[in-house]
Amino acid sequence: MQNHQLYVNGKYIESTGTEWIDILNPATEEVISRIPKGTKEDVDKAVEAADQAQKAWELTPNIERGKIVRKLGDEIAKRRDTFIDLLQEEQGKDYELASGEVDLAIDYFHYMSEWARRIEGEIVPSDRPNENILIYKKPIGVVAGIIPWNFPVFILARKVATALVTGCTIVIKPSQQTPNTTMEFTKIVDALEEIPAGVYNVVMGTGSEIGNALASHKKVQLITMTGSVQAGTKVMEAAAQNITKVNLELGGKAPAIVTQNADLDLAAEAITTSRLANGGQACTNAERVYVHESVAEALTEKLIRAFESKKLGNPRKDKDVEVGPLISEDRLETVEEMVQEAVKEGATVATGGERPDFGGGFFYKPTILTNVKHDSAIIRDEIFGPVLPVTTFKTLDEAIEKANDTVYGLSSSVYTNDLNEAMRVVNEMKFGETYVNRENFEAIQGYHAGMRQSGLGGADGKHGMEDFLATQVVYMQYKNDQQ
Repeated sequence: MQNHQLYVNGKYIESTGTEWIDILNPATEEVISRIPKGTKEDVDKAVEAADQAQKAWELTPNIERGKIVRKLGDEIAKRRDTFIDLLQEEQGKDYELASGEVDLAIDYFHYMSEWARRIEGEIVPSDRPNENILIYKKPIGVVAGIIPWNFPVFILARKVATALVTGCTIVIKPSQQTPNTTMEFTKIVDALEEIPAGVYNVVMGTGSEIGNALASHKKVQLITMTGSVQAGTKVMEAAAQNITKVNLELGGKAPAIVTQNADLDLAAEAITTSRLANGGQACTNAERVYVHESVAEALTEKLIRAFESKKLGNPRKDKDVEVGPLISEDRLETVEEMVQEAVKEGATVATGGERPDFGGGFFYKPTILTNVKHDSAIIRDEIFGPVLPVTTFKTLDEAIEKANDTVYGLSSSVYTNDLNEAMRVVNEMKFGETYVNRENFEAIQGYHAGMRQSGLGGADGKHGMEDFLATQVVYMQYKNDQQ
């Protein structure tokens, strides 16, 4: 078992704090490592190091930064099996999803490296003679990246690759539940001579202490955080002290609309994938189904068969496991309580609805609830577990209205073979993403962003990269001797 250290200014250092946090394997409840419970003083050291490194890193030619970002992806690829194993151990992912996440992280570093030559400004016409208006895109400065526990490798890549290629330095705070993959990546950074000291830093600890200190720090120019609405609210409050820019990917309550014109086999398969991926612990997971009453029974039967066919267990012991544990006892208890409350309100457990008898680990059976009221908590609040509430509708107007009736606005989906229905849903849904006849999962060249309480700003592609850039306008007058 390893006791991790902080990584600041190119060196591993001890925290100024004296307390430690145990990291558990959620499938076995065994302690697998420990991290220091960092302090504000630790944050100050890391941010100061990033600030001191910022000027030289910003002046490094874009193409050189791009080469370094690509090399980071290459180095992860060399350690692919190690990252997969660590990810399964600390987060409980099944092998297919864990390997997919690591491969996506590699792709992300490679993809983002290619933007080095594509960060462009503009020249716009002036209203005055002998003047040009130049719009520059420059690094925003020191970035604080707060990483969630549910996709700790991919979202690390999303934040680090984008920051580095745009010329920003970064301080990373990994989740206090899944730090081991971040520290494995830190070994790569530490071994690369091309990365100057202070460009990449890691501070560990609790969100309330480290996250708040980062968000409120005067020398941090961008807070990019992936997490819950509650955590995002705290980050915004702290960032407001210095009017620091925030980039927040928060919760979701993704609706899936299934019309009477849908391919029900396709819908059942895609919704099952969208609900049970990562044990239902993803902000884009399908969280609620609205199905036309004429096909509700048929779809529900298919969903039940699909849910019951999924193998639940410890993914490090069995590569065939398709659904692993929840991340913690607290998360398990919350999911359990939400199901019990829904049943009290009249919902029916069609399958699942209980913990399996595994003798340990934070497992919950894939669960489908029917006869669910639209105003119930399990329809309105984020579940973040392998539970799918199903309710019916009579008209597409009703389905769209109910789907939009939420404080969230990240992902959504519709299943229909009627183009008119699909276009209506796409145009009337108030969500950052809408998937048509496919599972919920974004592309790295797209733009992953939500509306309402699902966040501010976004990630991926050109538009995600631009959040890490500041805009400077230059009004350049010149003398024309010919006039």
